[in-house]
Amino acid sequence: MTSQFELTDDTPVYVISVAAQLSGLHPQTLRTYDRLGLVSPGRAAGRGRRYSLRDILILREVQRLSQEEGINLNGIKRILELELAESKSRLLLAEMHAEISQLRAELESTRAVAARLATLVRRKADGAALVPVRPAGQGPQPGAGPQPGEPGQARAAATEIDKLTARRVAGQS
Repeated sequence: MTSQFELTDDTPVYVISVAAQLSGLHPQTLRTYDRLGLVSPGRAAGRGRRYSLRDILILREVQRLSQEEGINLNGIKRILELELAESKSRLLLAEMHAEISQLRAELESTRAVAARLATLVRRKADGAALVPVRPAGQGPQPGAGPQPGEPGQARAAATEIDKLTARRVAGQS
């Protein structure tokens, strides 16, 4: 997050005379481009135009397309709109790829939990208790984790399901 005093490429800081000098255009040309919607500078409290570094770069591109390529202003406006739309689409695509990767990881985790639960259910169907009870005095071996069919395994599976559910709920809010 940027503070109030940090400058970015989108921070409107240049008055029209400085922006005109930096872009190599006349101030009246900048006003015309603003009216046509080719560039949209910020406004100061007194409604004066304030251009950002990004605005200056757009102005230079407009001048290049107009003078070197011979494209009219309506064509330039369309080109700028399409470039902006492409940029937004690329950003959205990157976000979707990240979300797909996250969902694939969650799916694999869910499948692993389902496989563990299916194993526990099969053992129960074979006559074993889903959560076996040990006779008093028979505890687990020191340092050994839960063995298949032991209470710790069912608890671990339940904990895994709770974690996945919490992640999904947090992702939706």
